[in-house]
Amino acid sequence: MVIRGNYNIFEFDTLYTKYFQLLIRYDKMISHKIVPNISVDCVVFGFDFQKLNVLLVERQLKDEKTGRLLINDHTLTGYHIYDDEDLDSAASRILKGLTGLDNIFLEQFGAYGQLDRVSAEKDVMWLKYINQGFADRVVTVGYLALIDNTKVTLQLADRNVQWFPVTRIKEMEMAFDHKFLFLQALEALQRKVKVEPIAFELLPDYFTLSQLQNLYEAVLGTSFDKRNFRKKVAQMHYVIPLKKKQQGVAHKPAQYYLFSREVYEKTRKGRISFII
Repeated sequence: MVIRGNYNIFEFDTLYTKYFQLLIRYDKMISHKIVPNISVDCVVFGFDFQKLNVLLVERQLKDEKTGRLLINDHTLTGYHIYDDEDLDSAASRILKGLTGLDNIFLEQFGAYGQLDRVSAEKDVMWLKYINQGFADRVVTVGYLALIDNTKVTLQLADRNVQWFPVTRIKEMEMAFDHKFLFLQALEALQRKVKVEPIAFELLPDYFTLSQLQNLYEAVLGTSFDKRNFRKKVAQMHYVIPLKKKQQGVAHKPAQYYLFSREVYEKTRKGRISFII
């Protein structure tokens, strides 16, 4: 499934546990029942013109008597599916509920059912704490989500939900098998940007060639020769130059371009690989 469209400005000002409580109250209000052994997890990527980032949610659990921090890590955005919805609808609902975003790019990248997915001590403790009747063994379906995070306003009163550079994830503590899911999603993204124009989902409507090159370098973790990169882009008829240029910049204003999906669809039989 691929969902495309405009994004809404949104705010993050809730604790991770409050997010779950909100979902639970909503469940009760509309009489939904969760499927206890099937979930979806969304790996949400964004680009800030310099770095590729991923959206993570802080997970904390304190001992009620001593105040000692028992769990302090991060998760992807995810939850269990309802018994009256399909996987795609669940992924859209979860992102909408947490971020306020509508109509973003979503695509499955895999299904995961390892026996030890939720068996780590801290994860067992967490599931017991939230006590929502989840199964001891859970199969999850991973979704790749791409957004232009320049159109997103993050207001983090408690710094519980935020963007992290993808280069930091390997050193971070994460819940369940979410670090593995992140790596799987990153590999899927890197494969697809070489043969499909999905990277443009991470850019604003108008962008410069330097910004486009920065994006591909950030996603693929490499660097390109500027001249060769632009020769490759010149062969992409769906990357259309505009008469507009940057304004209010200290350097020489660069020309803007836009991605035309209509042109891409018409010429996709002759499209080229973006392997530079």
